Amino acid sequence: MLDLASTRHTRSSSRSPRRATNLSLSPDVLEAAKALNINISQTCDEHLRKVVKEEQARRWCEEYADFFVAYNEALTTEGLPLDEWKTF
Repeated sequence: MLDLASTRHTRSSSRSPRRATNLSLSPDVLEAAKALNINISQTCDEHLRKVVKEEQARRWCEEYADFFVAYNEALTTEGLPLDEWKTF
């Protein structure tokens, strides 16, 4: 494994400034990315952002799972709110 220090890049104002950090990457993947002129820092940042967002969503669903069950049970027993005024 190689340690790779990401460098600070200028980004659009919609994203926060970058901070240098060390990453361990497989040498073969690192060399292939370099050979293909892939921006390693940007690629890692974008993928990690996606993974973090997915994990946050998964944890949110897990945290509120009891609410979903209770809400669905209420809909089953009580019907939809305002259902009695539905005209279709």
